Amino acid sequence: MVLREQYFTIYGPRQTGKSTYFRQLAGFLEEEGYKVAHTNLESLRNAPLSTFLEIFASDLDRQWGTTLPQTDIAGLFHAIEQLKEEKLVLIIDEVEGVNEAYFGDFLHAIRRAYHSRHAHGLKSVILVGVTNILGVVSDNASPFNIADNLDIPYFSDEEVQSLLHQHESETGQRFAEATIRKVSTITANQPGLVNGFAAKLVEFFPDRPVLDEAAYLEVEDWYLRLSIDKNFENIHNKAKEERKFVERLLFTEDKIPFKIDRPSIKYLHTNGLIRKDEDGFVTFWVPFYKKRLYDAFYPYTNGEQKRITRSIYAPEYFTSEGGLHFEKLIAAYKAYVKRRGFAPFREKDADGNYKSIREAALIYSFETYIHAIVEELGGKIYREADTGLGKSDMIINIRGQEFVIETKVYYSPGKFESGKRQLAYYCQSLGLTTGLYLVFCPNNIAYPDIVREGQEDFDGTTIKAYIIPYDEERWD
Repeated sequence: MVLREQYFTIYGPRQTGKSTYFRQLAGFLEEEGYKVAHTNLESLRNAPLSTFLEIFASDLDRQWGTTLPQTDIAGLFHAIEQLKEEKLVLIIDEVEGVNEAYFGDFLHAIRRAYHSRHAHGLKSVILVGVTNILGVVSDNASPFNIADNLDIPYFSDEEVQSLLHQHESETGQRFAEATIRKVSTITANQPGLVNGFAAKLVEFFPDRPVLDEAAYLEVEDWYLRLSIDKNFENIHNKAKEERKFVERLLFTEDKIPFKIDRPSIKYLHTNGLIRKDEDGFVTFWVPFYKKRLYDAFYPYTNGEQKRITRSIYAPEYFTSEGGLHFEKLIAAYKAYVKRRGFAPFREKDADGNYKSIREAALIYSFETYIHAIVEELGGKIYREADTGLGKSDMIINIRGQEFVIETKVYYSPGKFESGKRQLAYYCQSLGLTTGLYLVFCPNNIAYPDIVREGQEDFDGTTIKAYIIPYDEERWD
């Protein structure tokens, strides 16, 4: 496209390899006799025009060897158009960062240069962003509405495997196949995260000949609980702006058709949080983001876990044979709900409006309770990366016993029944024999007989279903 003197856009979420790509592209073009300037405008959203011109012109001068004026945008590009003998390429990264006050003028100047590009040296301009900017630039009458808009795809499973095997070839240290699969799953093959997980595995376990599943779980735990990840912080900030939409994906089974013209969907998709699934509905793009967001939205400051812990006497929760007393645990939780309700798990903003959806309060209520119980019983809780929408799957380990607890909000009788079968299949895939199925059900509905508590066997897997009633009309 550069060789054909096209002006075009490239977009992709952060850490998809854009910077690496541009370095390689610049190297290739320089071998072909081009001068390439690569500038990043990320921090200029609120900058006055004088600051923008100073930074932008200085970057171009340094890389092209020019002396461009800094008086105004039109004058700067007019000077560029006087460079007749050069073959110049301009790559503008984070173009969304340009101040809206002069963004239109900036694009019109590029448009003018585009139409006369055969008579001057600026042969190609590439606009780069983390969002699909074709609509943005088209709205400003730019030349980019007649050129291609390219996105940067994530790795494929085969590319991740090839990448990690390169490490084995160079060092002899091997990534186990199970580890490779888990890295691919939790990252959705997002290049920055793939390399991040791989680098931490090597850093944490430099002397381990095989980076096995146990090593992976330690790195996953670090990423989920301890890492300060710039990439996730960007995702978190975007998710907060559409919090209720994101929480619908986290805590309900709503099937939301993926329609790019819906503002929330367009915004979250172009920022790398959601995508279209195989059935045409909205789904999370990267499981790592989903797991971090689940915790990031949790109302940690409500003090409920301390309140719960005061009433827990660990020996009461074990049977005489040493197994966990499930009925005792669920009965205690139901009693807690009657006393406290769900209001402590609904945050309000400065104006007194709820920040989260109601369903989030239901799930977070049980999450808090089970964490308090497991902590007092000396156990551990962790989640798998590939849990689906609208439910919370926790794997509990207490005294060497492992089982899955799934919590979800009631949707329909059919969903209630299919959920048990899905949980049984999930348990079997993990080699576990017991699953607890908790469903929050509104108390103002006449349910058919199939919506009831009880125990069922699915090919050797025991599923224990429990109904947690709640008042759909009263939340405060």
